[in-house]
Amino acid sequence: MRTDLLEYDLPERLVAQHPAPRRRDARMMTLSRATGETGHRVFSELPFLLRRGDLLVVNDTKVLHGRLHAARRTGGAVEVFLLSPLPEAGAAGEERWEALARPSKRLKEGEEFEVGGVLRVRLVRRMGEGRWEVILSGGNVPVAKALERAGNVPLPPYIRRRTGDPAAAEDAVRYQTVYARNPGSVAAPTAGLHFDEDLLEELAAAGVGVARLTLSVGYGTFSPIRTEDVEAYRIHPERYRMPPETAAEINAARARGGRVVAVGTTSVRTLETCAGEDGTVEPSGGTTRQFIFPGYRFRAVDALVTNFHLPRSSLLALVMAFAGVDAVREAYREAIALEYRFYSYGDAMIIS
Repeated sequence: MRTDLLEYDLPERLVAQHPAPRRRDARMMTLSRATGETGHRVFSELPFLLRRGDLLVVNDTKVLHGRLHAARRTGGAVEVFLLSPLPEAGAAGEERWEALARPSKRLKEGEEFEVGGVLRVRLVRRMGEGRWEVILSGGNVPVAKALERAGNVPLPPYIRRRTGDPAAAEDAVRYQTVYARNPGSVAAPTAGLHFDEDLLEELAAAGVGVARLTLSVGYGTFSPIRTEDVEAYRIHPERYRMPPETAAEINAARARGGRVVAVGTTSVRTLETCAGEDGTVEPSGGTTRQFIFPGYRFRAVDALVTNFHLPRSSLLALVMAFAGVDAVREAYREAIALEYRFYSYGDAMIIS
């Protein structure tokens, strides 16, 4: 498949800079896999589009407060962006991470910074391309707690905020799903941002179940596919976990004839990583390099709730694999014509 089929032109004004007033207020396009027919709803109508016995599978990862701002001894500003924990542990009370740091060329191995009065960051060694191995220490405070206090939620580069922007307080809440509980992601699983507690209760009342898995969204999710052909692209790895109770819920839903409705491409990636040829899933955990693009045969996913994704992204390739290249390209043209809002804080789509 030519990668330029993942291209489309998006007016800048349609890149959502803020979430909808309420999570459930986002618009939602419906797209039929069978016919390509589209429809237009609001997200709060989701319970009416699902069937009793269906199972929503959500990603309960939590976005790290991994954007750290500090000052060097020289007075210059430094920013550290945590990417992923490294397997080699630090000393007691310390954690070792891979991170981006800038201005990277001016920084020196062994430099230390204090962040927010509760967290210390030491640059251990350069890893190339602006990446560093760093050691975090919260002293008497666990590193996870220190990050919550001192760090900021990292937003995608297309959401613009000024220093001291009052919207940052809103981002700390709204750029997390209401069911987030496992810290580890550098970006939110954005399809899940549309759910609020009331909607989850309405789904339960309608006989629709919700099961949780975890995939830690990595920085590579923002990387465009730069190869000429999609098949030549090497996708970024991401850590995942399919708990035994979730696998059991999914297999039970399939056995009773219910649909497995993945919430977001990260849920799809995990489900298909854990699926056997017959569509049943096994509990497991580890690192997935599953790359889903047109031509892929889905085994465990019957329907998909997703957002509108960036051009040339692996996420858009997955959506096209699920619904068809032509159908998705036409749906995106329609969404732009109807002024849908795009990307992380944007509107939703359900494909079934």
